[in-house]
Amino acid sequence: MPFVNIKTPEAALSGAQKEEIVHRMTDMLVEYFSEAARPHTMVLIEEVKDGGYGRADEIFIVPDGYRAKESS
Repeated sequence: MPFVNIKTPEAALSGAQKEEIVHRMTDMLVEYFSEAARPHTMVLIEEVKDGGYGRADEIFIVPDGYRAKESS
């Protein structure tokens, strides 16, 4: 079973963007493993809370301007 684990900052992606990532990653893996892999492919998108990781020795907080806006 192909398995993809993506970690992203909390609220950085909208629900629609996460759905698109799942579809595109699944399609990509099907290209490699054949259509038989589609029903068994798992894509896990984990959102890491602000302050839950660091970069360049600094705790990272997503600026408001980069947070996803859910469309109505």
